[in-house]
Amino acid sequence: MKSPFDPRLVLERPLMANLATVAADGTPRNAPVWYQWEDDALWMLGGKDNASTRRLAENPACAVEIVDYDNPAGILRHLGLRGRAEVHPMNPDLFRRLLQRYLGAPDGWNPWFIDTIARIDDPAGRLIRLAPDSIFTNDVSFFRTGPDLATRPD
Repeated sequence: MKSPFDPRLVLERPLMANLATVAADGTPRNAPVWYQWEDDALWMLGGKDNASTRRLAENPACAVEIVDYDNPAGILRHLGLRGRAEVHPMNPDLFRRLLQRYLGAPDGWNPWFIDTIARIDDPAGRLIRLAPDSIFTNDVSFFRTGPDLATRPD
């Protein structure tokens, strides 16, 4: 029983996404990523020496899957995006917006994480942009409430 939904219900939430790429030998690879949806594109963090970034430079075909799952509430929404990704130089302002989505206000950020892992102003940083060719949605939030879909309280 397929139930489409507005993709923004998932894209606006700070969920984990899985980025699937294709290795040089043709095998699939996937990696969990944080994302930012802006200007009809999904932006994800990459790096100059990041494996996903290297694979996308060789073969830009990719897919991203995001699942909004809340078992007790009965929420289960699946969003799939497919297309060809582009690797862009770091955009510190965009990256800060992405980080704020997951970490909250900058004054609460862990300085060690920002300086050692995130490295917002690192010239080797890259952002992966996917302007999807196709978007698939399926809401199966009826597994606890069926046949009606469960909804999040506002």
